[in-house]
Amino acid sequence: MNIIETRNIAKRYVMGSEVIEALKSVTIDVKKGEYVAFMGPSGSGKSTLMNIVGCLDTPTSGSYVLNGKDVSNMTENELAEVRNQEIGFVFQTFNLLPRQTSLENVALPLIYAGYTKSQRIEKAMLALKNVGLENRAGHRPNELSGGQRQRVAVARALVNDPSILLADEPTGNLDTKTSYEIMDLFDQIHSKGNTVIMVTHEEDIAEYAHRIVRLRDGLVESDRANEHVRKARSFMGA
Repeated sequence: MNIIETRNIAKRYVMGSEVIEALKSVTIDVKKGEYVAFMGPSGSGKSTLMNIVGCLDTPTSGSYVLNGKDVSNMTENELAEVRNQEIGFVFQTFNLLPRQTSLENVALPLIYAGYTKSQRIEKAMLALKNVGLENRAGHRPNELSGGQRQRVAVARALVNDPSILLADEPTGNLDTKTSYEIMDLFDQIHSKGNTVIMVTHEEDIAEYAHRIVRLRDGLVESDRANEHVRKARSFMGA
């Protein structure tokens, strides 16, 4: 079953008298449970594609069906609802609230989803446990290492049981050892049946995905299964 179906999606931006075609015509299907990397040089359209797939933006033309719902022409409010239900985001810069504890950061999406306080605490603690950080629940971001911050961000992304985990350069701010930790975590998340889509410009990180889609000049340049999937060396707990 396809969880993502894009058909000839294009995205144009008008900057003064200039029209920038960030995406020209992209047709991609992603099945439930796949692990896909979007790659490409700067300006290739990979971030624009991720924003559309993540319902942060809508295409100028073409259609996008997410988990059976056509989201191509939804309003901002409708898109926000779909994002909260369907998509967990992990960003390069972690995007954690500095004054909130790990537990409070992870519980944040559950407020919008209408859970009670006790339900939020229970679900957020379970999500932290799943990334090996239940003992850091009361710590604020400045009391955590980069890798721990990213794990908190992953826990927050997964707390709502989304259909898709969407990661934008998830190891961009991490050293090599910590990058492997995070890729190991993604491996575990994927092995539990989650759909994972990652945007990266790093070849060695993309090799962890089972399928690699390369973009260039707003078009799909290649779309292939990764024959040699790299397994992350587990540093969890190291």
